[in-house]
Amino acid sequence: MRRREYTILTVGVSILEAAAMVGIVVWLLPHWGLNIPIWGLILLILAFGAYQVVTYRLGRRALDRKPVLSPESIVGCYGEASTKLTPDGYVKVKGELWRAFSTGLNIDEGKEIVVMEVKRLTLLVAPAPRNNRIEDITSQ
Repeated sequence: MRRREYTILTVGVSILEAAAMVGIVVWLLPHWGLNIPIWGLILLILAFGAYQVVTYRLGRRALDRKPVLSPESIVGCYGEASTKLTPDGYVKVKGELWRAFSTGLNIDEGKEIVVMEVKRLTLLVAPAPRNNRIEDITSQ
């Protein structure tokens, strides 16, 4: 979705949500015996507007981010186990967190791993050979 379309959609939805909130506070709540003063309604709308701005910026930033890696490009790369793999868990490869399965051995948290295969968005990993060091992992 392009930036202009996203902005128009976000503003439109925000206006509809604010109108719904005004309708509830002005019409529905008094029927139930709950009266909110006009200054309370203004504070609610301002708080809701601030929330909308924050979520817009976070959503826009997330939509603008490009994927760092394609799954196929990390076969053979080294990483580190973020959780204990017994045989499943999570690993960090090139700064990204991936779900992973061990090739049969349990791998402790913090141990070096090597990516053997990618199945959908899950990595098949094995313990890294002893001659690899952590400096090699970060330089890839």
